[in-house]
Amino acid sequence: MTKAIITADLHGKTAYQAKVTVDALLRRTGAGTYRIRLIHGSHGGTALRDFIQAEYSRHPKVKRLLLSPDGGATELVLREYV
Repeated sequence: MTKAIITADLHGKTAYQAKVTVDALLRRTGAGTYRIRLIHGSHGGTALRDFIQAEYSRHPKVKRLLLSPDGGATELVLREYV
């Protein structure tokens, strides 16, 4: 994968399914990828959002997390865009 920002829609997934998806994305990211945008939604509950923040806030490839203004997506920042 060489896209600068990769987007994954996690709607309807369990925490386990989301983890499998995000871990696969993190393994396959190339040097050109600097963010992974995870769309989890905010109106049906916050379980996926909370899981993503707990699981990936200390991941070695993730520098920081950004929550979208509406709370429906989280971005994993892998490196700063220059």
